[in-house]
Amino acid sequence: MRAPLGEFDVVRPAPEALGLLVPPVADAVRGWLDPVPADELIHVDTDPRWADTATFLEHYGPELLAQSANCVVVAGKRGGETTLAACVVLSGTRVDVNGVVRRRLGARKASFAPMETATGETGMEYGGITPIGLPAAWPLLVDAAVADLPYVLVGSGSRRGKLIVPGKVFAGLPNAVVLEGLGVAVDG
Repeated sequence: MRAPLGEFDVVRPAPEALGLLVPPVADAVRGWLDPVPADELIHVDTDPRWADTATFLEHYGPELLAQSANCVVVAGKRGGETTLAACVVLSGTRVDVNGVVRRRLGARKASFAPMETATGETGMEYGGITPIGLPAAWPLLVDAAVADLPYVLVGSGSRRGKLIVPGKVFAGLPNAVVLEGLGVAVDG
C-alpha cells in the first residue's frame, strides 16, 4: 500500500495497525462511526526518535510540513474550574492560546496543559497526541486550514508512527469545532 502523501516504508489502514496504537486510539478506530470509513485512516510506521516535527521533516522531507498538523492539549481556567481541550493546527503555526482558545473556552486564562496532565488524561504519549481517541467530553478545536486539506499527517497517540487522515474527518470528531485563525504564523 502507498500512503496518500509522503514516502513511508510501512503503510497500512489503521484498523490493521491496532496493535501499534495506544488503547484510546485503537478503541476509537475499532468503534469508528464517521461517514469516512476507518480504512481511510492510514497508519505509517515511523521511528519514535523522529516523532518531533523538526526531526520528522528532516528525515521524511520538508514538503510534509504543509500537510502536517500538531494536536496540543490546553487548559482554560475560570474561577476554580479548569477545562481541558485539544487544539489541532498546522505544524508550521502555533495555537492562539491567549486569543482564540481563551475566548472559545470562556476562560479567564488559558495555557498549554502540563505534560503530565496531557499524557495522563489522554492515555497518549507526549509528542504523539492525536485528536482521534481523546476523552469524549473534551472540546476539540480544529483550525480551518487543517480541515481544508485533502490529507493531514498527525500523531498516532504514540511517538512511534503517524496517522494520515482525510482533512474532512476532523470536523466530524466528537465535540469538534472548526475555527478560522486558531493557528497563527510563527514569527521568525
